[in-house]
Amino acid sequence: MSDRINYMQTLSQVLEKLRLQRHDNDFQIVNGQFTSSNGNKYSPADLTIIKTYRFEGESDPSDSCILYVIEAKDGLIGYSIDAYGVYSNHNNDYDEFIRLIKITDRDEQLIFSMKT
Repeated sequence: MSDRINYMQTLSQVLEKLRLQRHDNDFQIVNGQFTSSNGNKYSPADLTIIKTYRFEGESDPSDSCILYVIEAKDGLIGYSIDAYGVYSNHNNDYDEFIRLIKITDRDEQLIFSMKT
């Protein structure tokens, strides 16, 4: 997966781009499923990671995280953020869940192009 990880931009810039496209649905793991901001529940088979960003904290290791841009089978696009290393805020259930999601590296232009 490391060849699919982007090291550009800041977390806030990517989150703002997602918000502008109305793709700012936060996927959280609840009872073994990802639950979106609108309450929909998804299994790994329902999801595809379409872009991955890694952010390295230059002065503070606690700023290091990975943002997964995820598309559900119903067309909903959102994200999940995971701090990594000793600062990870997820348990093994999250790690196992995210590893089961199919990955396709979609071009940023397709994700963030302006809708007409």
